[in-house]
Amino acid sequence: MVKKIMHLIVLSCLKATELIEKKMDGKLNFIQNMQLNMHKSMCKACMNYEKQSFILDEVLKQPLKSEDVNIDLDKFKTEIIAKISE
Repeated sequence: MVKKIMHLIVLSCLKATELIEKKMDGKLNFIQNMQLNMHKSMCKACMNYEKQSFILDEVLKQPLKSEDVNIDLDKFKTEIIAKISE
């Protein structure tokens, strides 16, 4: 019985990252949201993963402008890394 309760409460990082991706689509139910928040309160890696995923998602949603077609990939990578590191 205790194992079942712990399984519901304590998520693996793999399951947490799945829920983070699902959350970005706005599809978490109350229990999943609670599980994810509890996991992130104990796991800095998953908290950082969520932050990085959100930043990348926002960057990739922005439409390319005609002047961005010849973008400097090294500069672009540096900017993304800088935003993730904030």
